[in-house]
Amino acid sequence: MYSSRMPTQHPFFIFICSMVRQLLLLLFLAPVFLWAQQPPAVQWKPKAERINDTAYRLSLSAAVPAGWDLYAPEALLIDVPAGAVTSTDSAALIRLEKTEGAKEQKQNNLFNTTLAVMQGPVVWHYRLHFPKGAPTLFAGKISFHLNRGDEFYPLEQDLALQLEGGTASGPRILIPAINQANPVRPCGDEEAAGKSLGSLFLLGMLGGLIALVTPCVFPLIPLTVSFFTKRSGTRAKGLQNAGLYGASIFAIYVLLSVPFYLLDSVNPEILNNISTNVWLNLLFFALFIVFALSFFGLFEIGLPASFANKVDAKSGVGNFGGIFFMALTLAIVSFSCTGPILGSLLAGALTNNGGAVQLTAGMSGFGLGLALPFALFALFPHWLQSLPKSGGWLTTVKVVLGFVELALAIKFLSNADLVKQWGLLKREVFLGLWVLIGAATTLYLLGLFRFGKEGRPKLTTARIGFAVLFGAFTLYLVPGLFNSKAAGLTLISGFPPPVCYSIYKNPVACEKGIEPIHNDYEGALAQAKKENKPLLIDFTGWACVNCRRMEEKVWTDAAVARMMKEQFVVVSLYVDERKLLPPAQQTVYKTKSGDQKTIRTVGDLWATFQSENFNAVAQPQYAILGLNEQALTKPKTYTPNADEFRNWLQCGLDAFSGKK
Repeated sequence: MYSSRMPTQHPFFIFICSMVRQLLLLLFLAPVFLWAQQPPAVQWKPKAERINDTAYRLSLSAAVPAGWDLYAPEALLIDVPAGAVTSTDSAALIRLEKTEGAKEQKQNNLFNTTLAVMQGPVVWHYRLHFPKGAPTLFAGKISFHLNRGDEFYPLEQDLALQLEGGTASGPRILIPAINQANPVRPCGDEEAAGKSLGSLFLLGMLGGLIALVTPCVFPLIPLTVSFFTKRSGTRAKGLQNAGLYGASIFAIYVLLSVPFYLLDSVNPEILNNISTNVWLNLLFFALFIVFALSFFGLFEIGLPASFANKVDAKSGVGNFGGIFFMALTLAIVSFSCTGPILGSLLAGALTNNGGAVQLTAGMSGFGLGLALPFALFALFPHWLQSLPKSGGWLTTVKVVLGFVELALAIKFLSNADLVKQWGLLKREVFLGLWVLIGAATTLYLLGLFRFGKEGRPKLTTARIGFAVLFGAFTLYLVPGLFNSKAAGLTLISGFPPPVCYSIYKNPVACEKGIEPIHNDYEGALAQAKKENKPLLIDFTGWACVNCRRMEEKVWTDAAVARMMKEQFVVVSLYVDERKLLPPAQQTVYKTKSGDQKTIRTVGDLWATFQSENFNAVAQPQYAILGLNEQALTKPKTYTPNADEFRNWLQCGLDAFSGKK
C-alpha cells in the first residue's frame, strides 16, 4: 500500500524531478538572475506646451531612486551629452533649455572626470522646433544614464505625446461610410468567423492524445493510476481520485486561457501583436533550441532540493488539494514535450478571429485529450497490461521530438525575419534547414547514428515506418530548394516563407496573378475611382500562415487571378509592418471604445483601421468597397476553396454594378 505522502524515492516523483529540469532554469532561475542585474525603474512623464505654430516646450519629469545618481543632461560622457532627446521626425530641431532638481558635481572613476549628477525628482525642459510645421504626434526617445558606485546603466525610453494645435493632419482611420453592418449584398462571412470552436476543440484534443506518447507523459499513466487506486483503499475511492486528477488536468489547461481575456479586453489587437512580436519569436526560437539540445542529451538542468521538498510536501496536502497540485506539477514538468504540440496546434488561435475564445476551445480539447486516458485506465485498470513497457522507444520519441523542436525553432526565427525583412531566412534557406533536419531524423531512426549512451536500436516495423515517413517528407521538400515550378509545395503551403521571398532574382513560381498596392489605402482608393473599379482590401501580415496559403493556393486559381487583376483594384495592408509612418501621419487616436492609441508604425495604422471599421483583428480578412467607400459585401475570412472565394468576388462585382 502507498502511504498518504508520496516518498521522494517513488518512481512517479523521480520521473517528475527529471523532467522539470527542462523548464526550471529558463522559467525560474534565469528571470531571477536577470532581475538581480537590472537597474531600478525610472519612468519619464512627458508634457508639451505650445509656443507657436512651429515651436513647443517639452518637459520631461522623473523620480530618481534613492541612492542612485542621474547624469545631468549637459554632462558629457566621452563627448556625448548624457540626456539626449531624439525624434522620429528628422526635420525636428531639439535643444535643451534648462533643468530643475538637486544637482551636484561628483568625481566619476569610470570616466576619470568630474560630472554633474542629479538626485530626487527632476524636470528637464527642451525646446522643439518643426520648420515644416508641427505634427499631431511627437514620437521619439530619451537617452539617460544611471550610476551607483561602480554600476553604470545607459538607458532609453520611448516618448509619444500629442501636440496641441499640430498643423499636420493624421491619416483617416474610422470611415463611417463603410458601415459593414449594412452592406449592399449580404454575401460573405459574419464578423470574427474563422475556424469553428468545434474544430479547434478537436484539434486541441488530438494534440493532447499525441502528447500522451511523449516521454514526459507516457510513463506517468500506469504509475499515476496505480498510485491512486492503491492509495485509496477501495476501488470506488480510487476511481474518484483518478477522476479528480483528470478533471484537474482539464481545468488547469482551461484556466491557462483566462488571462488572455483580460488582454483582449484591454486591446483587441494585443493577441495579434503578441504572436507577431519579433523579440517574443526570437525568445521562442532560443527556447526551442535549448529544449532540443536537452532532448539530445547534451546537458542536464538540476532541480534544487528545496523545490523538490516543496513538491513532496504539497502532494500530501488534503485530498483534493494534493491531487490538484499533482495535476499542476504534471502540466509544468511536461511543458517541454507538450508545449511545442500545443503551440503548433493553437498558434493560429491568437491571430485568427475569435482570439481568447478560440484559445479556450483549443486548450479545453488539449486538456481533455491529456486527461481522458487517466480516467479510462482507472475505470479499466486491466488495460494497463496492454501498454508497451517504458524503455528505449521512449528515448527514441524524445530524440525525434528534439528534431521536431529544431524545425519549430526555425519557424519562430522565420516569423521574426519576415516581420523585420532581414533576409536571413529566405524560402530556400528555410527549406534547406528543414531538409537537413528531416534527413538527420531519418538517419537516426535507421540507426546510423546515436546520441549519448544509447544502445544499438532494434529496427522494428514501427521504427522503419517512421523513418520512411520522415524520409518521404524530406524528399518532398527538396524541389523547394530550386527555382522550379515544383517549388510551391502545396502540402505545406503558407508554412515556409512566401515563394517570392527567395534567394533567386526571379522565382518562376512567384506569380500571384496580381500585384497589390501595398500599404496605401488612399492611393488604392484614388486608383479605383480613376479606373471605375471596386476596391478589394486584403488585411494581411508578414507572419500570417493562412495569408500565404490564400495567396499561393487561391489567388493563383486562373478565374480568381483574372478577376482580381482585371476587375478590382487590390490593396494589401500589412498589420505587422514595423516601419515608422511619416511624422505627419503619426498620431494619438481615440478609438470607438474611447481608448487612446498611439499610431506610430504602418502596422499600427492598418491594424487599427481594420478593428475600427471591420470589428476584427484577424488575418487574412478581405473586404470589397465601392467608390463612395460603402461596403459592397460582408467581409471574407480564410477561404481555402477557390470556387467559394470566386463566388464572393462575383457577388461584390454584382453589387458594384447594381446587377440584380
